[in-house]
Amino acid sequence: MKPFRSMLFIPGSKPKWFEKITTFGTDTVILDLEDSVPVNLKAEARNNVKNAISSLKDQNQRVYVRVNRGPYGFDIDDLEAVIMPELEGIVLPKIDGPEDVDTITSLVSEIEYKKKMDIGLTKFVATLETARSIYMAYEIAIKERVISLAGVSPKSGDVARSVGYQWTPEGLERIFIRSQVVLAARAANVIPIGGLWQDVHDLTGLREAASFNRQLGFAGEMIVHPSNVSVINEVYSPSTEEIDYYKRMIEVFETALQEGKGAVLFEGEHIDYAHVNTAKQMIKFAENFKVN
Repeated sequence: MKPFRSMLFIPGSKPKWFEKITTFGTDTVILDLEDSVPVNLKAEARNNVKNAISSLKDQNQRVYVRVNRGPYGFDIDDLEAVIMPELEGIVLPKIDGPEDVDTITSLVSEIEYKKKMDIGLTKFVATLETARSIYMAYEIAIKERVISLAGVSPKSGDVARSVGYQWTPEGLERIFIRSQVVLAARAANVIPIGGLWQDVHDLTGLREAASFNRQLGFAGEMIVHPSNVSVINEVYSPSTEEIDYYKRMIEVFETALQEGKGAVLFEGEHIDYAHVNTAKQMIKFAENFKVN
């Protein structure tokens, strides 16, 4: 699975916005059928999204859809409408544990079968929005279709209500739960995604929050406004200076190996295979987004 840094929500009830999606520069778009759509427009939004997926895919835009969840399960009408070969995946809202992933896996598999699709083609981004789901993050992350855990913690959102913390811009009250999501995702070899910055016009605050999330180990963020895309893509991309640093490190180490050395000083710091493996990983990651 190719990594992603930015996941931009676009309400399914705003079809005129769809025409601009490919100009926003987001790695992935989430066409939303859930919280950003008024109840009386749910059916209309579903139809809008259904009709847009193939066109966006034709324009090389990676597409996810956030479906609705009711008191007894995920919305079957949503799933039947949007599941198609051109859709990369489903964003699962408000899951409470691994059993929820099992339930929707069965539903999606049945729909894929009826549509003569490869079973397992549709991937899941699991959004952890309850205390229990965060507690069971690893058990959710290892489910077969899950390719990403979203540990979002917006002000006054579902997580704040469930956990009971008092939100601050600095985010000290959320360090443990965010680290829990990152650790579970990394242990399961899936992508840890953070976000949702609410004050969309405060790009300085967004950058500071995203920079700290990257320090914690997140690989990207969910965002709700196109103006946030460039900031997130920049924060979660290795800089030109970083890439140059890693290339120099690899060159110095390869020279050291030819001299029979497995460890060497590089620009005043000790390096060995572990450091060079990290350097190679970062360069490979940058190649996905043409950072050089």
